[in-house]
Amino acid sequence: MMNISRRSPLFLLLLSSSSSGSCCGLQSGSRRLISGMKVFDRRMKRRQRSWSARQEDTELYDYLRDEVGSRLADRVHDVARTFPLALDVGGGKNHITQHLSKDVVERLFLTDVSEETLKRRRRGEIATHCVVADEEFLPFKENTFDLVVSSLSLHWTNDLPAALTQIQQVLKPDGVFIGAMVGGDSLYELRCSLQLAETEREGGFSPHVSPYTAVTDLGNLLSHAGFNMLTVDVDDVQVHYPGIFEVMMDLQGMAESNCAWNRRALLHRDTMLAAAAVYKEMYGNDDGSVPATFQILYMIGWKPHESQAKPAKRGSASTSFADLSKINKPIRKDDADL
Repeated sequence: MMNISRRSPLFLLLLSSSSSGSCCGLQSGSRRLISGMKVFDRRMKRRQRSWSARQEDTELYDYLRDEVGSRLADRVHDVARTFPLALDVGGGKNHITQHLSKDVVERLFLTDVSEETLKRRRRGEIATHCVVADEEFLPFKENTFDLVVSSLSLHWTNDLPAALTQIQQVLKPDGVFIGAMVGGDSLYELRCSLQLAETEREGGFSPHVSPYTAVTDLGNLLSHAGFNMLTVDVDDVQVHYPGIFEVMMDLQGMAESNCAWNRRALLHRDTMLAAAAVYKEMYGNDDGSVPATFQILYMIGWKPHESQAKPAKRGSASTSFADLSKINKPIRKDDADL
């Protein structure tokens, strides 16, 4: 698990990991997407990202995206090939390819729903073309890219299966998609604190949170989109904050505030104070800080090609599993004489 102390001057260095609008309304839980279902206000999300990019201190809130982008770039390096043309879907400030060289990616198309975010991108040695585009409507021809990457943007799409299908279509045969998105167990501390406080103060809780995709669904989504040779793994990233209000302020700075259509605009002051107390009581650390956990889902999928390894035909095995059970058995004297 990665641990970050958000308000410490060294918070960007204190990293460790283990695999496994309204700033107070965050998405969490699990969702099973239905094609055409409109959960999120995409125009609101574009305004949130544009607002975040215009802030003078916008770089202070990039710590999570930078770390996940670095870990995604490591997975690109694990693929032993050079990619002539790559696409970064929802790449924003270039959090992934700033960790790559032109020996790995020769040319890059960087997309984001916000033009202001693209203007704040980090320059690197890779020749980059910026395109303002929605993750749900990719403006590229089929069989165009050798590599597609995406980090922490697909969890805001209304139709994730369709978005993954479009990514598969713009890939060339034997092209690879490497992505990361926020998972269903993210921010459970904040979610539980808000629900308990609102139930106690107001007699029930409203849907301040929106659904994330569960890791158990991700493999099926990739398979249905047409990918094969799938890999899915999980990282838990834990960031430490002084309190609940700093958690929500940073989420707003990251442009990760809720944009669900059914979001509630405001919470009562008494409810927020009660949520802060519940958060500290249930999850607080000995030093007075509180943790916020982000579950990051990493995925790798390949577009089918005839050169790829394929499973053997059913019934073609020459050894029975029953024979394998005899490997560790001692050899009898009669058998040895034979």
